[in-house]
This record gives sequence, C-alpha cells and structure tokens, in this order.
Amino acid sequence: MPVEFLGIAGTNPASEVTPRTGGALDLEYTAKLARAHEDNGWDRILFAYHSGSPDPSQVAAYVASKTERINLVVAHRPNVAYPTLTAKTFATLDHISGGRFEVHVITGGSTADQAAEGDFLAKDDRYGRTREFIQILKQAWTSDERFDFAGEHYQFEQFVADIKPLQQPRPRISFGGSSAAAYAVGASEADIFALWGEPLAGTKEQLATIDAEALKAGRPRPTIQIAFRPILAETDELAWAKAERILGRIKDAQAGGAARGRYRDPRKTPENAGSQRLLKAVEAGERHDRALWTAPTGLTGGGGNSTALVGTPETVAAALLDYYDLGVRIFSARGYDIYDDAVDFGRYVIPLVREEVAHRENATREDLAS
Repeated sequence: MPVEFLGIAGTNPASEVTPRTGGALDLEYTAKLARAHEDNGWDRILFAYHSGSPDPSQVAAYVASKTERINLVVAHRPNVAYPTLTAKTFATLDHISGGRFEVHVITGGSTADQAAEGDFLAKDDRYGRTREFIQILKQAWTSDERFDFAGEHYQFEQFVADIKPLQQPRPRISFGGSSAAAYAVGASEADIFALWGEPLAGTKEQLATIDAEALKAGRPRPTIQIAFRPILAETDELAWAKAERILGRIKDAQAGGAARGRYRDPRKTPENAGSQRLLKAVEAGERHDRALWTAPTGLTGGGGNSTALVGTPETVAAALLDYYDLGVRIFSARGYDIYDDAVDFGRYVIPLVREEVAHRENATREDLAS
C-alpha cells in the first residue's frame, strides 16, 4: 500500500489521562479495541512491550481469533528469548493469524526496565545484539538448510526450523531508535524504521542519516514510520481547547500517582536519544509546523510517543501529508482516549489521507504517461 496506519492494541483502557481501574488484561476490551481499528480503516495494530505487561505474543494470538484483516505487530525484546525459539514462536503465530503477523524489535531504551528482566548489557552492546537477532530471524524464517551462527551475542550450530512463516518470503521486521548505533542497525537490517514525531526539520535530518547508513549497507531506505498523538475536534480552536484539557488530565493523573512505575519520570534526563531529541523540540517551543504540539512531551519527560497533532481532521490530515512528502509511508497514531480516538481517527482522518495520496499518485502516473 502507498500509505499505512498503525494503531495500538491496548489490553486495558488506561492511558496517561485515564487511571486503570481493573487488571492488566481485560480480554473483552482488548478484542473490542482491535475490532474498532479493523472496522475503521486501520492497517496494523501494535502489541507493546513492557517488563511487567501481559505477554504481547499471546495477546496477539487471542486477537487473531477475534479479527479477520488487520495485521498484528508484536513488540519483542531480544533479551527475553533466544532467537531460534523466537523464530519458531513467531512463525507459529503467523500461521495462527493467517499471515497477519509482523514483529517490532525493541533494543531497549531504559536500563532499569531491561534490568527488571535480567538484562544488564550496555546500550551500544544491546544494539549489536539486536543486529544479530534480526539476522538470525531472517535466516531461520527463510532457510531450508541447517545453518550455524557465530556472533558476539549468539552462537549455535546446525539449526533449521520445521515451521516457516505463512507469509513469503517472511514477515516484515520493524525497528526504532535515534542514536548513531540505532541508525546503523535499522538502516542495514530493518524493513521498517520507526521514528517518533518530531518537527519536520528534525524528521528530515533523521531521514538523511538513515539514507546515508542504508547507502553504506548497500540497500534502499527502509519504509519510514512516524508516531503521533492525534487530538481532533470540529474546529482548530476547539481542538486546541481540548488539547489544554488533556494536558490538565495528564497533570491530574500524575498527581494521583496513576502513572507511577509505567511512564518516564519527567524530572530525570532520559537515557535514549529519541527522547532527548523530543525534549530539544520542547525547548524550541510548544507549537511547530502546521499542527505539532510538544507540551505533553515536556510534561512526561520525553516519554516515547508523546508529540501531538492538534486540529480538525482536515488540519491533521494535511500535517500528516507534510510528513508523507518527506518520505514517510506509515503513520502510527494513538489517542489519549484510546478507543474513542481510534474510531474518530479512523473515520475522519484516514480517508482524507488515503484520498489525497491516491490523487497524488494518479497525477504522477498521468505526468509520466504524457
């Protein structure tokens, strides 16, 4: 597809603005949210990973039984399972889902959360491990012959998987990061390179770096994905008023301790380069370009996907198309009121973007034919 949309596969209704009232895994809500994405034009949903969260692979297998079309993107950290086991697990999940599985490999940006599961490897070494992990996945999914691997982090002999993915040649592998080590690994190994939503100038800068690393690796640029938090209303003025209310709700949730242990402490400098870049954007101002808003990023200490696009569906669609013009082809979006925002974004923003992308492609084909 010329443009794709990735949502979130939450297992409970909690977010930065909504305290959790029940357990970590609400199966009825999980299925309801997945179907809301499928029924409203989304292409993919991400099953996120945290050291204490429900296992995303098993949740994805459950959701596969409740959906028919949407692709299931499972986040995975290389430290939690040996790559040969992971290759078999994910090939099995690809069969269970009817060829709808993808994997998002997470190197790990929080030393504390890595240590919570026994991983004490230094950050740059973690990227080296990720490189080997992706290489092994690719070979395990495609090789019909036994093979050896002798890397710094993984060593084995004469492995061959009896089960291969249903998708041919293999499922897509996505990856994210904004450090020098991340650019090198993602540009050389990943099918999809995921970025957090920065101002256009910062995104353009990152794409140039990814292009340079891909050139070194002798391969084309991976498909680029970028993430935002949409805040929609009938007018731009109402959307900005809604944005300010959301900021107040984040503050209330923080004051009540709802985010304790799950979101980054805004008083501490983040370890990962992506969050550091987001905080630089905050320092440059709260509003950027057509509709980008960084106030939630400052409030959450650069906590991951935290920059918002604020406005009417038309304004937000136009802002996304600005990134499309830079070369972005997958848009990740997750609202603060997760279910309602998934429905609204799917109904009112996705069709606008798809229509304009199709219009541009048709115009390009006509120009080439004339």
